[in-house]
Amino acid sequence: MEAAEALGINVPGLVAQIINFSLLMVLLTALLYKPVLKMLDERATRIRESLEKAEEVKREAERTEQQFQARIQESRQEGQAILAQATKSGERLVEEARQRAREEGESLLTRARTEIEMERDRAITELQQRFADLTVLAASRVIGQSLDKESHVRLIEQVLEEGRGLRNN
Repeated sequence: MEAAEALGINVPGLVAQIINFSLLMVLLTALLYKPVLKMLDERATRIRESLEKAEEVKREAERTEQQFQARIQESRQEGQAILAQATKSGERLVEEARQRAREEGESLLTRARTEIEMERDRAITELQQRFADLTVLAASRVIGQSLDKESHVRLIEQVLEEGRGLRNN
């Protein structure tokens, strides 16, 4: 011990210091270090749980976003289908209207042709009647006498037949 004292080391003081330091370490470990470690472990656990919850919320948000995008795409497709159907219906209605217009036009044209033919026939009949009257009048003036009705008709028919025969040749 003398060597230690020669170096200026107080052995009983050193031993007392080592005992004090060891006692302080035991007390600090028991009273302070373990509770602090426990508190830090609990805090780390809460942080880890919070991070896991945040990750779960993030995954749920991504799933919700995907579902939302799928619904938007579905709605777009439905909208396009409705638009295509409306366009097709519009085209069909336009085509039906055109068809009806064509049919009505053809019907009007047929009726007009029929009316024209009837009018022409009436005009021909009236012209034939006037021609017959004029023929009878001319014949009676030429002959100088009046023919009876039956003779008139026979004479008119004969002249008309001759006129038709000349037209056909």
